Amino acid sequence: MPALLTVSGATRRFGGVYALRDVDLDVAPGETHAVIGPNGAGKSTLFKLIGGQLVATAGTIAYDGERIDRLAPHRRARRGIAIAFQDSPVFRGMSVAENVMVGAHAITSAGPMSAILRLPRHRREETRIRGLAAQALDRAGLSPWADQPAESLPLGRQRALQVARALCGAPRLLLLDEPASGLRGPERSALAALIEQLRGEGLSILLVEHDVAFVARLADRVTVLDLGQVIASGPFAEIRTDSAVVAAYLGGPT
Repeated sequence: MPALLTVSGATRRFGGVYALRDVDLDVAPGETHAVIGPNGAGKSTLFKLIGGQLVATAGTIAYDGERIDRLAPHRRARRGIAIAFQDSPVFRGMSVAENVMVGAHAITSAGPMSAILRLPRHRREETRIRGLAAQALDRAGLSPWADQPAESLPLGRQRALQVARALCGAPRLLLLDEPASGLRGPERSALAALIEQLRGEGLSILLVEHDVAFVARLADRVTVLDLGQVIASGPFAEIRTDSAVVAAYLGGPT
């Protein structure tokens, strides 16, 4: 099947310094594709190019057969790309369900005046968003905590909340930015199980992560960056023994 996401020759330069150079990457429908590499490899830059927070100096990014590299982030979200950043805020003073509902902002169409006047269009959309949030909470295993203050959740469930918030926008492609960072063993395992579940549901996932064991469990394919360039790409079983990967990132056979 044609790739859902295709990154071709992506380059990002800051002054005379290349953060990325000629990076190629694709994500197939229903695939979990991981991007790994040492600090400074260009992972975050690539992530932001795909999400729209940065614009490429050169190269193209296509989603579902159409170029998106000049689209604003909210327009990419409307096309079905959702992002869960590592440092995405949990909105204090709001319930878990209300936090998740925020994720539907990109697919709403009723304007602020409709909300102020409580017009029928706004009420219909609010009902739809509550339904999407309930589904996302259920998928993320957070339904029992829906009415609790979001800040009361432990870190592991807060990460699941960030995923649920992204799911509320009904995406076809989910971008995950180091979701396992700072999690303890049981929390990491629970998050991995959630990602496996989403992959089983057919969601395409691009995962940027440091935790090699986490990636080995989840990724169908892995792209390895070093100094802004791709040094290996393929199934984890292949790239883990690649001499360039061992030297740059893994530190030795695992």
